[in-house]
Amino acid sequence: MARIHPHGWRQVEALGAAQREIETLVRLAAGLPDDYTVFHGVHWTRLDQGCSVFGEIDFAIVSPSARVLLIEQKSGLLSETDDGLVKQYGKTAKNVPIQIARNAEALHSRYSRAHGGDKLHLETMLYCPDYTVRQRAIAGIEDERIIDASRRDTLVAAIRTALPLDEPDSPQTADVFRFFGDLLDLVLEVGAVAGTVEALYTRLSGGLAEWGRRIECDPFRLRVVGTAGSGKTQLAMAVLRDGAQAGRRSLYVCYNRPLADHVVRIAPAPAEVATYHQLCERIARSIGQRPDFGQPGAFAALERTFAEAPLQDRWRFDDIVVDEGQDFDAAWRDPLLRLLREKGRAWWLEDPMQNLYERPPVDLPGWVTLHADTNYRSPGDILDYLNRLLGPGREVRGASPLHGSDVQIIDYEGTAGLVDATKTAITQCIGAGFPRTMIAVLTFRGREHSALSSHTQLGPHKLRAPTGRYDLLGSPEYTEGELLLDSVYRFKGQSAPCVILTEIDFETLDERALRRLFVGATRATMKLVLVVSRRAGQALLARPG
Repeated sequence: MARIHPHGWRQVEALGAAQREIETLVRLAAGLPDDYTVFHGVHWTRLDQGCSVFGEIDFAIVSPSARVLLIEQKSGLLSETDDGLVKQYGKTAKNVPIQIARNAEALHSRYSRAHGGDKLHLETMLYCPDYTVRQRAIAGIEDERIIDASRRDTLVAAIRTALPLDEPDSPQTADVFRFFGDLLDLVLEVGAVAGTVEALYTRLSGGLAEWGRRIECDPFRLRVVGTAGSGKTQLAMAVLRDGAQAGRRSLYVCYNRPLADHVVRIAPAPAEVATYHQLCERIARSIGQRPDFGQPGAFAALERTFAEAPLQDRWRFDDIVVDEGQDFDAAWRDPLLRLLREKGRAWWLEDPMQNLYERPPVDLPGWVTLHADTNYRSPGDILDYLNRLLGPGREVRGASPLHGSDVQIIDYEGTAGLVDATKTAITQCIGAGFPRTMIAVLTFRGREHSALSSHTQLGPHKLRAPTGRYDLLGSPEYTEGELLLDSVYRFKGQSAPCVILTEIDFETLDERALRRLFVGATRATMKLVLVVSRRAGQALLARPG
């Protein structure tokens, strides 16, 4: 069975052309032996006279001899013209052979720049499973490299012919693997629902996942101050992936338990993933101490144990990634960094606008700081709305291609009105085409103080809410339901296509309320609905700008 990257693709729910690509992955995984590695969803950018030029190849298959076959899949109908095959996208027509050639050239160029002029051994192929090409002579692609509907069953055989296994293994193969791994679009974002795998991906053009890893400093201490959606999670996952490939020991630490629960599902083995207090507990237990969380001051005692514990080699790491660093207490810095091996690398990722616990920033003297103020995740309409609230000098730049999402505001009065308004928001989002599994209902308040926490159902919609319990494997338990209900505090670091931020209530839009609103709103990748009390709505309207 071929090796497919990234992992977790079988759990992806996709529609349309994306679903057809998943079907092709099933065929490739089953039909090709494990000598082949298949990268799915490869995206890249390059700068051409000041403009970003985007390219896409649906599949890149690598053989042990470092030969690469790029497969462009075109589902649905094609047009046959004198200039070759053409694919229609709405009102736009794309010449398929030209598109394939340009993508291959761009990939060649980027690999060469990254590897001192070395060349990729590239082959290309068109796979159109729904269309039979009638005039192959004018298709613009060599006949044997067109696998159409009439030849659909020969796809695997054609790949094996293009990438024969009787060639000797190449030392270049490892470089090719790393290259395509770096370009993967399918890096699961810290995504829609903690504990599930959603079909949600982020495409970052020239983002932190690439540029953050190019910085050189000695010792390597990099602080990334990045706004929501700037790619901090992609950077963290890329660092962990680099470590796994190089045989380095990596540690990912955050404050938020739901975030850690999700990251542990998507981080490459054998990276260690924990909240700060989980890490403290693991080290305490490794020296024979069992914390009693029923005692007053148990967490403070646990922190002291961690800070003073003699460290075994298993608790030393080559790379340490601190995510959501704005949530960390300054006293945690030194105990954590002492886990770093000599010549080890430390990454501190934070966003001051997501500092919901109002902790002062941790002092990191001598660290190199990288600022990333572009949000690639949230639609422009959402950022326009937030920027009006943030005011001059605090605006967040947006780079998402999505517009027209229109932030919707529904007001309420009293608890009964809150429930009705939230049900109305859910109904409208479902009516807009979002399935329940793609909607996150987030309360502006903590779950302990939310009027919605006692509900297991809103109208006909059963809620999937955290119970606060964990199973024997340490995974969080949820109530049975498809529609996620959680708090803005717990959902920090995650995202969903459609977010309903409800129970928004304040008398004045102070800094604390503004940060919670910012965190909740930037969880949405497509649609945002705000359910606000009448007084909060008036405060929002009164905001200058």
